[in-house]
Amino acid sequence: MILGKVLSGFLILVLFLCIILIYLRYIERHTLFHPSKEIEFKPSEIGLDFENIFFKTPDNLKLNGWLIPAKAALYTVLFCHGNAGNVSHRLQKINFFNQLGCNVFIFDYRGYGKSQGRPSEDGFYLDAKSAYDYLLSRSINPSGIIGYGESLGGAVIIDLASKNNLRALIVESSFSSGKDMARCVYPFIPYRVFSSRFDSLRKIKSITLPKLIIHSLNDEIVPYQLARRLFDSAPMPKEFLKVSGPHNSCFYDSEKLLKERMADFLNRLSK
Repeated sequence: MILGKVLSGFLILVLFLCIILIYLRYIERHTLFHPSKEIEFKPSEIGLDFENIFFKTPDNLKLNGWLIPAKAALYTVLFCHGNAGNVSHRLQKINFFNQLGCNVFIFDYRGYGKSQGRPSEDGFYLDAKSAYDYLLSRSINPSGIIGYGESLGGAVIIDLASKNNLRALIVESSFSSGKDMARCVYPFIPYRVFSSRFDSLRKIKSITLPKLIIHSLNDEIVPYQLARRLFDSAPMPKEFLKVSGPHNSCFYDSEKLLKERMADFLNRLSK
């Protein structure tokens, strides 16, 4: 009788812990990924020519992207966007890089926009590699590709740069690792219950190409110290640019400064 009660209590505890784990994984997924399916705007609406492109991943998903050309471009920016919206919500940044004389290839991760599948960390890495391979199939040399990632996209482009050749890496408003972010957002929950890693801190240590890391002192979502930790772990050559403004608008609030510093960064790459 006593043994039965102990066993019953143990099973109830295990069931309770499983429910808690499932709930936390659900919260994690819906905190990390906020895809939007509707394409609300197109580059043509701001006067930019573009190619609407579909390409495949190794696990046979069809992804959608835009290739926006610039006249006499030396570089193509491989644009990994953040965790919300889709490509159509990045027109101002696309235009920014176009005005700097760069081609832009921006794509939607699986589950975003017109791309098939469901979002996941490993899936995002596959998607970025597939976008990179697509550029190579267009006879674009790795020495002409600049990786750019915003927020969660920073972790994606760092993963790509740790395994593939690029000319340079630009990371904006990103973080050191999922572990560090979890400690900030959920300080009382053991990190191991979460499935996502996004371990940029480890990966960036092997990236020896030129790096520009951008972060706002006023970022209310990704703490400034996490960007500094990422920067401190990166080998030379590297540069850090402080900007101001909230997480989702610091790029626009500091656009003049960014254009000056990024133009200088690009000019030095070509020498």
